[in-house]
Amino acid sequence: MPVAVEPSRLSFHPRSPLEQMPKKIESEPHFQAMDSVPGAASDASRLLQGFFDYLCAEKRAAAQTQAAYKRDLLRLQTYCAEQKISGWSALQSHDVRQYIAGRHKNGIGGKTIQRELAAMRSFYRYLQKKGLIEQDPLQNIRAPKSAKKLPRTLDVDQVAGILDATADEMLEIRDLAMFELFYSSGLRLSELVMLDIGDISFGEGFLRVRAGKGGKQRQTPVGGKALLAIGAWLNVRADSATTALFVSARGGRLGPRSVQLRLERWCRKHDVPEHVHPHMLRHSFASHLLESAQDIRAVQELLGHSNIGTTQIYTHLDFQYLSGIYDKTHPRAKKKPE
Repeated sequence: MPVAVEPSRLSFHPRSPLEQMPKKIESEPHFQAMDSVPGAASDASRLLQGFFDYLCAEKRAAAQTQAAYKRDLLRLQTYCAEQKISGWSALQSHDVRQYIAGRHKNGIGGKTIQRELAAMRSFYRYLQKKGLIEQDPLQNIRAPKSAKKLPRTLDVDQVAGILDATADEMLEIRDLAMFELFYSSGLRLSELVMLDIGDISFGEGFLRVRAGKGGKQRQTPVGGKALLAIGAWLNVRADSATTALFVSARGGRLGPRSVQLRLERWCRKHDVPEHVHPHMLRHSFASHLLESAQDIRAVQELLGHSNIGTTQIYTHLDFQYLSGIYDKTHPRAKKKPE
C-alpha cells in the first residue's frame, strides 16, 4: 500500500512553497557457461534461467536488480567452469571464499561484493526451495567490509544556481522539470524515468511512484516550483503514443543515461563547478529537509527507504554541518590549527 506523507512535511523544503502551484534493460554480455564439464552446461544454464524467470514473474524484482543478479551469477558460472566445478550442487563454501577473495584482490569494492553475495544467496535459496541442493555454500560467508562514504550534497545556493537558470528551448524546459522534480521529491533516477503523466496530481500536489526500489510504490508530495516546471513542460510536450511523463525528441520514454547526460550538459552550460549527478539532487533533498525538519522518519518515507538505517547516513551530514557551525561560533570551541 503506498505511503502518503502529509504536505505539511514538505513545508521545510527550500523549493516547496505550498501556496504555489526501466527503459528496458539491454541484454547482458554473454559469459562462458560451465562447458568444461560434460553435461553441466545445459543443467547449470537451465537452473539459472529458471531463477531469472522466478525473479521476474514471482518476486517481481526491479529491472536493475534482475540485470545485476544475472550479471553476477553468469560471472560466477564462468568461474565455476574455469575451476571445473561440475554443477551448482558441487560448489562449496571454500570455493565461494576463493571467488570472493579473488574479486576483492582485483579491486572490486565491498558494496559490489555484498550485492554479488546477495545474488548468490537468493539463487541458492531458490535451489533449496526447489529441493535441488541440500547444503547452502553461502552460509557464514561475509563480504569484506567497506568504508562508509558520506553522500556528496549541494548547498541550497548551489541547487538554486542549477534550478533558477532559464530554459532556452523545448528540451531544456523538459530538463528543468526533471531536475526540479529530483530535488522537490527526492526521486531516484529509475523512479523518475518510469513516471507517467497520470502519476502526477496537480490538484493535490502529489505524485505516485510506481517503480520504487524492490517494486514498492509510494506517494510523495511535489513542491510548487516543480509543479510549475512540469506544467510548463506539458504545455510544450509533443503528442506521443507513450504515456511517459518525460519523453525524448523522438517521442519515446527518456532513458536513465539520457537524463544523466542532460544534467551534465545543463551544469556545463551554467558554469556549475561541481560534477553533479541525479542522485546528488536526491541526497541534497534529504539533507536539506533533515536540517530543517529534524524528522528522520518523514525523510525515510519520502525517500522510500525500507530501513531507517539507510536514512541515518544523512544524520551524519547534519552533524558535520552543526559541528562546523559550533567550531565557528562557540566562544569556547577548540580553534583549529592554521
